[in-house]
Amino acid sequence: MRRAGRVVAEVLDRIEAELRPGVSTAHLDALAEAHIRASGATPSFKGYQGINPQRPFPASVCISIDDEIVHGIPGQRTIRDGQIVSVDAGAILDGWHGDAARTFYVGDPPPRVAELIDLTRAAMMAGIAAAVPGNHIDDISAAVEAVAARAGLGVIRQFVGHGIGTSMHEEPQVPNYRTGRPGRKLEAGLCLAIEPMFTLGGFGARIGPDDWTVVTADGSMAAHFEHSIAVTENGPEILTVA
Repeated sequence: MRRAGRVVAEVLDRIEAELRPGVSTAHLDALAEAHIRASGATPSFKGYQGINPQRPFPASVCISIDDEIVHGIPGQRTIRDGQIVSVDAGAILDGWHGDAARTFYVGDPPPRVAELIDLTRAAMMAGIAAAVPGNHIDDISAAVEAVAARAGLGVIRQFVGHGIGTSMHEEPQVPNYRTGRPGRKLEAGLCLAIEPMFTLGGFGARIGPDDWTVVTADGSMAAHFEHSIAVTENGPEILTVA
């Protein structure tokens, strides 16, 4: 999984380097797929049925812009200055999955948007820090939610983190909010994808006309960060690093 995670991290690095006004999301997707395949891996997302078995996901990465939370489909639209761009990437290598996401801003973000992006990433790191043997899933959820609560940010509830391994989505689910139940006890060897999705508004979400792209119900801006991690006796290990 470390090797698959490294490929995913490299893809996100390459997209970040290429991200600028005027570049098409289709170009970014092609760049990502080329790197994944050149690394001997397979894109996790391309052909994935997921939430829509009748229409498999058609691209190698998800690119979600502004009020789009997750699952944005790359295409001919071009990136503009002043946009939030969230990129989610996945790769399969030797049967193991890596999955990670980052949110970028094209240009100089307004203070509240910069806070949204910074705190979504900080919440991910807080959740990762809580992923130690003896804790429970809800300890991760509580750590993530606490960051949003202090800043008055919305926490998406419809989509959550998850276990990961030989499948992209495995049990247990990892909510980004307290559920009131401890959930699974964490033990060494468990691998999770921790992925907070925060908004500048509420927690409502809906699926757009393409049957994939998830947008905020109130039109507010959204951010998304994700790392795949392993719970170890020495603490959490981030697997999606270059």
